[in-house]
Amino acid sequence: MFKKKWFKVLISILALSTIGVGIFAFSVYKSLENAASSMHTPLDRTNSDKRPNQVDFKQQDPLSFLILGVDERPGDKGRSDSMIVLTVNPNEKTMQMVSIPRDTRTEIIGKGFEDKINHAYAFGGPEMSIKTVENFLDIPIDYFVQVNMESFKDIVDAVGGVTVDNKLEFSQNGHYFPLGDIELNGEEALSFSRMRSLDSDFGRQQRQRDVIQGVINKGASISSVTKIDDILGILGDNVRTNLTFDEMVDIQSNYKAARHHLSQHQLTGSGTKIDNIYYLIVAEEDRINLSNQLREHLELDEEVASKN
Repeated sequence: MFKKKWFKVLISILALSTIGVGIFAFSVYKSLENAASSMHTPLDRTNSDKRPNQVDFKQQDPLSFLILGVDERPGDKGRSDSMIVLTVNPNEKTMQMVSIPRDTRTEIIGKGFEDKINHAYAFGGPEMSIKTVENFLDIPIDYFVQVNMESFKDIVDAVGGVTVDNKLEFSQNGHYFPLGDIELNGEEALSFSRMRSLDSDFGRQQRQRDVIQGVINKGASISSVTKIDDILGILGDNVRTNLTFDEMVDIQSNYKAARHHLSQHQLTGSGTKIDNIYYLIVAEEDRINLSNQLREHLELDEEVASKN
């Protein structure tokens, strides 16, 4: 009789625990859904000639993202302070991340003239940025993720800070950054990723990629689960994307293994002034080589031909 009574108590405890876990999982799910709804900014991508067929998540088709770091000021639409193309191949379980220097001179699609590539955002928001990058690299951009750079420090703090491998010793805004692996809080990460006076814009882009990779790694860890409400609140207020909640779930389910193998690349060129404005001119050969590399990673058939 005593054993039978304790058996019932044990079952009741297990049942309550299961219900509690279920309620927690559902609340997290609903919080994710609400945050995704706040972030969602639909774009019409049906007329893109770079992607004739829609990406099939279940078939694990490779896909691409354009990450836009935008400085937004009152009364100013802003410019994309950083532009990073991220391609994901779940079949190879690899990702490739490429920084496009903001001064890169190219045709602004929709305007019909050449200008700095980051001006595309000021002219036509993420949609014009996507079309301009697609034309420049001759690859499809399936999704965009726009981040308010001023909020980036809050995102880093929400995941508990990031670890980066620093390759240049320097001080910036009262923060000291020694060589090697360093832990950064949000304020430090923002200062670290913005410094360019001691090396170049290329060095700054490398630091931005390192911080983004740190956020990806930290955000995917189990230690961040307890901070889910903080993270989702910040993302909902400061991130915009054309990804729907269901697409986020499908990508997490079918593409998550690729995040463990990330290759970083830097697009380079030569600086010059045209009408007293500084531009970065990317050699056609370098543009074609990078395009072909990304197209291969996206499992696209044809190679890129010269625009000349």
